[in-house]
Amino acid sequence: TNIGSILASVNPYKAVPGLYSVEAIELYRQHHLGELPPHIFATANECYRCLWKRHDSQCVLISGESGAGKTESTKLLLKFLSAMSQTSLGGPVSEKSTRVEEAILES
Repeated sequence: TNIGSILASVNPYKAVPGLYSVEAIELYRQHHLGELPPHIFATANECYRCLWKRHDSQCVLISGESGAGKTESTKLLLKFLSAMSQTSLGGPVSEKSTRVEEAILES
């Protein structure tokens, strides 16, 4: 659920088909925070929009207990931001990955 610009999420401890797909990235990239159901991509999109539209620095705080999914959440945020940067450079969102994306995600 969203609480303002805060996303409170629960790790389902199982794969949810399509939840983090390229189609989900495309969907959330086209909408503002609150227009669609709460999602980590909506939060990432809000950060991206604020960064480029308002030139505001952004910070994302990911918190939780051990095993709650903090590392996976970070990977998903970076996946979304990488897809958005590819789009802004003229590349398709469906592009699998770039060397930059791979380097960031591996770090």
